[in-house]
Amino acid sequence: MIDSRRREHTKRIWTRGFLSSFLITLALAYAFYFIPVPYYIYKPGTAEELKPMVQVAGGDEEEKGAFMLTTVSMGRSSIFSYIAAKLSSNAEIRKKQDVLRGSSEEEYSTRQEYVMLDSQSSSIQAAYKQAGIPFTIDSRGVIVMQTVKGYPAYDILHPGDQILQVGGKPIVKHEDILTELKPRKADETVEVTVKRGKTEKKLAITLKDLSAIDKENGKEPDPSGVSRIGFGISTAELLEIAPSQGDKKVTIDAGEIGGPSAGLLFSLEIFNQLTPGDLSKGYRIAGTGTIDPGGNVCSIGGIRQKIVAADREKADIFFAPADRKKGECNLAADVPNASDAADQAKKIGTGMKVVPIATMDEAVRYLEGLKPKT
Repeated sequence: MIDSRRREHTKRIWTRGFLSSFLITLALAYAFYFIPVPYYIYKPGTAEELKPMVQVAGGDEEEKGAFMLTTVSMGRSSIFSYIAAKLSSNAEIRKKQDVLRGSSEEEYSTRQEYVMLDSQSSSIQAAYKQAGIPFTIDSRGVIVMQTVKGYPAYDILHPGDQILQVGGKPIVKHEDILTELKPRKADETVEVTVKRGKTEKKLAITLKDLSAIDKENGKEPDPSGVSRIGFGISTAELLEIAPSQGDKKVTIDAGEIGGPSAGLLFSLEIFNQLTPGDLSKGYRIAGTGTIDPGGNVCSIGGIRQKIVAADREKADIFFAPADRKKGECNLAADVPNASDAADQAKKIGTGMKVVPIATMDEAVRYLEGLKPKT
């Protein structure tokens, strides 16, 4: 009888101990794999052909090779992914605060979407200039980039909202908002119509003296000393680039890809369709780099990850932004993009040729000088 009780007691202790150990192990595993830490992990993304994304009305579609944009996969890290990234030669770890720079994740995402659209506008302008095609630039709308806590629009307008009307007046460019708000006074309520996703919303916002709010928040006052009545938002304009020749209209659909770094490759794909012949010469041409309307190519982040992505898609050539010094392209420090790209290409043993590029014209001249791939 005593032995039986002892065995039963021992069994209960063992069961409790096993259950406790299991729950602790489960909690540790959950924390290890799922609880985020304040870092972002950058890994090789994709290399995607641009021809399906770019259409030129009446353009030359001959392209035996391919122009490819390259991407970086970015995500919040867990303890597990952080350790895995530390052990990977193809991953990069960045602090959350260095990535977001004071923005929320929603604002960061909106900014990435906008800079992609802005990059496309610059790409189209650079390609038109390279092809000698005149064009005009018009604003086609204003979107909200950021709202600031403590200011009137916070929690009413959202990053990504397109402002359609203010006080019943249509808004096409940023100046339209300023013109409509100029005669109004603090504590006056104004109706703002926005497009959020696919839905239009009418929202009421009470205007405030932004200069007074700035002072309360310890910010520098407006040097003019004039009161600023408004919402407290930062905005950006969406641009429409229209060629003088109607049959050269460019449209781009890049899906959910964000960021400005596909500018150079978009320009090359557009230029190839705008002009007769096949600039690709049968080669698979990947690359990266921002571009301005004048065709200048500037530095980007994640160059090492993009080299890996391009190699996976069997690229023959990789256009990398030329090394830039502090002050060039408004850079705060030296950025050795081309050198890093060449170093990474050597490390992974790729046969892909890395070509430093400072302008779109350099890239075009390089490709024009190639013999067609056999």
